[in-house]
Amino acid sequence: MQKKGKKTAENTIFYIILGILPFLAALICLGIGRYSMSVSETVTTLFSRFTNAKVDNTAYTVIFNVRLPRIILAAVVGAGLSCAGAAFQGLFSNPLATPDTLGVASGASFGAVLAMLIGGNMIGIQGMALIFGLISCLITFLIGRSSRRGSIVMIVLAGLVVSSVFEALVSLMKYVADPQDELPVITYWLMGSMSRANYKNLVMGIPFIVIGIIIIFALRWRLNILSFNEDEARSLGVNVKILRVAFILASSMITASCVSMCGQVGWVGLLVPHISRMMRGNNNCKVIPVSISLGAFFMIVMDTFARSATASEIPISILTAIIGAPVFIVLLKKTGGSWA
Repeated sequence: MQKKGKKTAENTIFYIILGILPFLAALICLGIGRYSMSVSETVTTLFSRFTNAKVDNTAYTVIFNVRLPRIILAAVVGAGLSCAGAAFQGLFSNPLATPDTLGVASGASFGAVLAMLIGGNMIGIQGMALIFGLISCLITFLIGRSSRRGSIVMIVLAGLVVSSVFEALVSLMKYVADPQDELPVITYWLMGSMSRANYKNLVMGIPFIVIGIIIIFALRWRLNILSFNEDEARSLGVNVKILRVAFILASSMITASCVSMCGQVGWVGLLVPHISRMMRGNNNCKVIPVSISLGAFFMIVMDTFARSATASEIPISILTAIIGAPVFIVLLKKTGGSWA
């Protein structure tokens, strides 16, 4: 009984620390940048609306108009992509599954690039990216469902095909774009950046991510059942088709919305779920919440480094790849290439 109580206490402490970690990182990162502030100054400025404390106008503007929207976006995108990646890895029983397994990110990228070429504003770009991301998911699902049994393997293969097609379309759009004005903007957008974050964009995109996370979190225990074959899952009274559609729709909605707001961000949805499994095992009831928290923390740190490490901002996808690839190699060595 003592061992069980001790283990329960350790788990409670672990999850408390895990929950606090993104907020602590956000508080510290709010003060990091060209206009640096101490933690106490950041806290004073952040809560000045409630305490009526006198704060520097520049500090107030930097915190609320520049850094806070970026950190909110980074946290939500990191949590969303990590959650979607963990869900797809559990759903497809594939450790290499990512949020773009069904071609959603490629479809969203095509929608955004198309909107840029026809002169759309930021809201238009975000809306087109979200629409085409969901369209790519629908096409993938319909192709995968065309087989008699609707095999999950067929859906994954269809996703690879759809992703390749939309990537080719993006390349075509870049080819016809004006090399002086349009092409640099498109290229930079595709590399991923939180610099476009503002409260209007957050209000439009974040609800889709939050809804997707809530759906996956609420159904996370059923991912363990879906890892069995269909006959075993049905014998446990689970409607496999409806659950698959729910997870695919929620994950695709998250991915499309993330891409619509900040472009493509790689490695997060692949790396963070693996770290979560190393920490808490293969039970998706634990992997999903750990992935959400670690993903938010990881992206807050990465975005802060991207905007403050050099004079010009580093595209976020470059940083996540440079850091993610070596870490993933270490994980492969430790796990032997398998987490099953």
